[in-house]
Amino acid sequence: MGVTCVCQVPLAEGKSVQQTIDILHKKLEQLGAVKQGNFTVDCETYHATGNASGQPTKLLYVMHNSETPLSCLALFEGGPCLTADGNFDVLMIKLKSHFQNAKGHKVESRGSRYRYCDFLIKVGAVTMSSSARGISVELEYCPCVVPGDCWNLMKEFMQSFLGPSIPELPSVFATKPEGLYAPADCVDTMTQYLELFSKVRKQQVLPGTTR
Repeated sequence: MGVTCVCQVPLAEGKSVQQTIDILHKKLEQLGAVKQGNFTVDCETYHATGNASGQPTKLLYVMHNSETPLSCLALFEGGPCLTADGNFDVLMIKLKSHFQNAKGHKVESRGSRYRYCDFLIKVGAVTMSSSARGISVELEYCPCVVPGDCWNLMKEFMQSFLGPSIPELPSVFATKPEGLYAPADCVDTMTQYLELFSKVRKQQVLPGTTR
């Protein structure tokens, strides 16, 4: 894995979620990108129970990525985070006296995966409770793990199919402009998905549910 950027894309004027996704697919294919299967990223929310200290309850987010099917990521609100194997969900059920699943809060991005030269592009419909909430785009520049060396190139490529909707430098990059991206366990990528999912939870349901 190389440097990866995850962003939310606004709907095309007068278009639904699925219609906007179809437009993005067409633009990528016109550039010469080749579809290479599908992807899924999801996030379950848990809140701690039995908090007797009077402090606000911290949330725990358990995330899965089809790129790493044998593992998942658990991120506590405000840190820390850990990588666990796929049976972590079973452990969370056994810990239900300590962590309660926030029903109806599962967010998922699901869509198509494209390859164009050294770029890997994933365009997904973001849903919550089977309702469309937005569109995510994940762009990975595979040969590089130093954000400062390739961000301008990534922006230029994103502009070719997103137009003026290209994102600012992700906040996860800002703390290490010359440092290495953390590709091995997907922490930096999943942190960006978590930020995007947190935003869409607050949004109204959009037209064009994909379920």
